[in-house]
Amino acid sequence: MCTIRSAGFMTERICCMVMRINIDCNGCYRKVRRALLDMKELETHLIEKKQCRVSVCGRFVPRDVAIKIRKKTNRRVEILEIQEFSVNDEQTHEEKPLMITSNTWNLESNQTHIETSVACI
Repeated sequence: MCTIRSAGFMTERICCMVMRINIDCNGCYRKVRRALLDMKELETHLIEKKQCRVSVCGRFVPRDVAIKIRKKTNRRVEILEIQEFSVNDEQTHEEKPLMITSNTWNLESNQTHIETSVACI
């Protein structure tokens, strides 16, 4: 679960993470899908088979989810981007990411993914 502990209180975060996983065939797709469905901490997922990209959203620790997927599917998992959003009733669709970590992506695909990630929440 994405949490930040400071000054004695805990704030929950919703994380959205994009990973690169080689999905060569339908068998690989089914392995990845089954692994994602078995994880209770994930609220939504999106598998882009042609781009070999998997996006997940929920309350989780990104490193732990990547390790679980690696162990269950026996596929290499590369984390491309992590976004953390705070969970407040006062904020609605205008939530701003608290932390964004990304590697090299072109601007068009990054904008499309951010819109998809926000829609997951």
